[in-house]
Amino acid sequence: MTPTSDPSHAARRLLRELGAEELGHPGGTLLAHLDRVRHRLVRWSARPALQLAGLCHAFYGTGGFAPVLLLPHQRARLQDVIGAEAESIVYLYASCDRQATYATITDHAMRFHDRFTSCTRAPSLQEKKDFAELTTANELDIAHVDSAFRERWGGDLSDLFTRLRPLLSTAAWQDCESVLGGAPRSTAGEQV
Repeated sequence: MTPTSDPSHAARRLLRELGAEELGHPGGTLLAHLDRVRHRLVRWSARPALQLAGLCHAFYGTGGFAPVLLLPHQRARLQDVIGAEAESIVYLYASCDRQATYATITDHAMRFHDRFTSCTRAPSLQEKKDFAELTTANELDIAHVDSAFRERWGGDLSDLFTRLRPLLSTAAWQDCESVLGGAPRSTAGEQV
């Protein structure tokens, strides 16, 4: 694959065009964060569609990051750049109503709550795994670059990742232990 045919290069061009290099984010800019998340997924040997989703996961904003580069009704624009599979992972991640979804995230009968449509559905096992890996890569990046975030939320993240462990690759779990190994456990009722 030549650099010009690599969808990650086209995605980075679109991210720059839409202002990701100017948006602040822990550890620098949004674009720097997205690059780090993608590289973390590469290190974990995630499949190419998930790596691309890591690079693009904030296009539609997220439940924890309000800025929006593209509106959900513009999904075709991102799909043309990174492909349908990667874009569907981006949409799944961005559309998550975290408060409603995290309560049952590892249950066999998990219900995924879409914050854009207010619909609820049962995700496939692959969707659960993709969501878990992308969530973990994203949060670990922030915890790695922002010690105040790690101090404040490290215990809650450890709890979340422990719940997600059955859905995580071995490399992802080892990275959790490496970044958060000494994080204190959360107190009841706190949420990330």
